[in-house]
Amino acid sequence: MSVHQSRLDFALSVSQQAATLILSHYRSQTLGIESKADNSPVTVADKGAERLIRDALAESFPEDGVLGEEFEDKPSQNGYRWILDPIDGTKPFIYGVPLFGTLVGIEFEGHMVAGVCRMPALGEVMYACEGCGAWWKIGDAPPTAARVSSQTNLNAARMMFTEPTHDVRIGREEVLPAFLKKVRIARGWGDCYGHMLVATGRADLAVDPQMSAWDIGALIPIVREAGGICTDWQGNENIFGGDGVSTTPGITQEVMEILRAAPAIKN
Repeated sequence: MSVHQSRLDFALSVSQQAATLILSHYRSQTLGIESKADNSPVTVADKGAERLIRDALAESFPEDGVLGEEFEDKPSQNGYRWILDPIDGTKPFIYGVPLFGTLVGIEFEGHMVAGVCRMPALGEVMYACEGCGAWWKIGDAPPTAARVSSQTNLNAARMMFTEPTHDVRIGREEVLPAFLKKVRIARGWGDCYGHMLVATGRADLAVDPQMSAWDIGALIPIVREAGGICTDWQGNENIFGGDGVSTTPGITQEVMEILRAAPAIKN
């Protein structure tokens, strides 16, 4: 059993509590929507879910740090830090599309060691802890091992992407077309769900041209423990890299050749 197992167990439990809260607002006619400084939407569900997780952490792991999307950072006193995104895919959530997730990542001394990606509206959860493998559970069924595909040919790969309109706004609009000339199929099943499709072998590649720490933190250990690669576009396992990609190992080299040549994000 991993030394981080107790925290993973807690993450699974508290993410389910957060999911229940989030679903109480899903497709609600009274959903309160605000805009952040960057004009991205935030809802009462985002803030309520993150507050629920933070309150539970303060009681169970009071010395652990917290980095979340909605509230102020809490410094760690013991090397542990939780990386939280209560609703990854806020726009799908607002529009009533079920492809949004609750992300809970666990970092120890700067290294992501465990993560949970729960899809509240789909009833799916993917999770992993360093050295214990990655797991995938649907509804009440028992968990099964999550493994990336064995794909070695980019021309036969299944690619996931999120929002090409955003790619244009940040000056990275040429990256997706470069992949479209090579992959077999590309689908806009993005945000965390695209990366989890890679972790469970249902896709071979997920590319996001801009990601915050809370967008990628929980995904890294899940994809890694499933046998895949989850890094920034320079190939570093870095939650502050500013972008992200998940791949199966057999196509990583060719994928990274495209991504490393991409322009920097335009402010």
